[in-house]
Amino acid sequence: MIATLRAACQIAPMRNSTPLAVSLTVASCAIAQDAVLRQAVTERVDREYPRLFELYRHFHANPELSTREVQTAARLASELRQAGCEVTTGVGGTGVVAVLTNGPGPTVLVRADMDALPVKEQTGLPYASTVVTRDDAGREVPVMHACGHDFHMTALVGTARVLAQLRERWRGTLVFIGQPAEETGQGARAMLRDGLFTRFPKPDYCLALHDKADLPAGDVACVPGPAYANVDSLDIVVRGVGGHGAWPHTTKDPIVLASQIVLALQTIVSRQTEPGEPVVVTVGAIHGGTKRNVIPDEVTLQLTVRTYSEEVRHRTLESIRRIVRGQALAAGMPEDRLPVITQPEDSFAVLTNHVALTGRLMTVFKGWFGEEHVHQARPTMGGEDFAEYGRTPEQIPICIFWVGGVNREKFEEARRTGKPLPSLHSPFWAPDPEPTIKTGVTAMSAAVLELLAPK
Repeated sequence: MIATLRAACQIAPMRNSTPLAVSLTVASCAIAQDAVLRQAVTERVDREYPRLFELYRHFHANPELSTREVQTAARLASELRQAGCEVTTGVGGTGVVAVLTNGPGPTVLVRADMDALPVKEQTGLPYASTVVTRDDAGREVPVMHACGHDFHMTALVGTARVLAQLRERWRGTLVFIGQPAEETGQGARAMLRDGLFTRFPKPDYCLALHDKADLPAGDVACVPGPAYANVDSLDIVVRGVGGHGAWPHTTKDPIVLASQIVLALQTIVSRQTEPGEPVVVTVGAIHGGTKRNVIPDEVTLQLTVRTYSEEVRHRTLESIRRIVRGQALAAGMPEDRLPVITQPEDSFAVLTNHVALTGRLMTVFKGWFGEEHVHQARPTMGGEDFAEYGRTPEQIPICIFWVGGVNREKFEEARRTGKPLPSLHSPFWAPDPEPTIKTGVTAMSAAVLELLAPK
């Protein structure tokens, strides 16, 4: 069939052909060529899948925390070298940069993140992670790929392999990167500071994908424009005056004060923000105390704050500071014992997908997967440091799209019964491997082939 389609497109129109007939012939040839290309990609993805699945199993079973992706980066670098790329390691810490050139043309950067999370896996998979390590604070923690970065790396390698085999169908330069520390918001900035756009070919487009835990495997979703929120992290040390639990009147109890602060913070969204404005203020951790009859000297709160506009972001952060100070003063804390608020580096800016680029890729995906499998999703309150690649002075167009990871039968069951599906960062989350990996490699290959199509 493929040979027949190619032959049909080589037939020149007759001299007495009408303009309409000529245009229809050209259109038919374009459709035929698209079919040939889709078939070529599909065949290669199917052929590569067994090796890709083994690679995915390896990444899944051997996760590493942010900035510690040493073995992960080494394996990823090795796979990209085998795919024919020129590879540089140690960029921005443990980052990997792999360049594949194929004549003159645009440059496309394709990014995958490498780090895992301090989560104890409970998926029951035969290749489930049993890794335990120490975090930056010296605590012993389990480690799991609970956000799909193992799939992202596998799709990156698969895309490199497929496109290396289809050089006749594209022209230009591909820059594949394995990025560290996405979960802490440090990795993209670190790679950019280390010369990602100066030491290596500067991209005309930056692409990434992410698995999606509420979309069936085989489907793709895009968001033109703002797609991920601002993310700010805050640590609040609530100070008090410790003492015996039997004589609380001689103390200033930071546990009670911290509890009052947690409740008061809830009014920022419900009573201080215009309804409909996307804002999240979450206290994700409370640490304090050592014994039931000892009132401690301090309690630590850890917050994540999600917003979309800079005005709302600023107002929300100022509200937090005002509430924390006000609650402490109301509790009788002196100025020298007021809470201390710090803002760690793990923050993210709003990720804005380039509207025209995203629309172009959505059209491509509909042609490859069918309109019923391509969705325009809503923006999420999640955060993504992929935003940084579009925030440099060059303002390079970026697009991150989502690939469904939920087993289709389980997805339909959840819709029918209302049974909740495990979310990203859940100890129970893992994508359905075969359809997710195949769709991810196919979608990213299709996107690159569109942007690097020979003129």
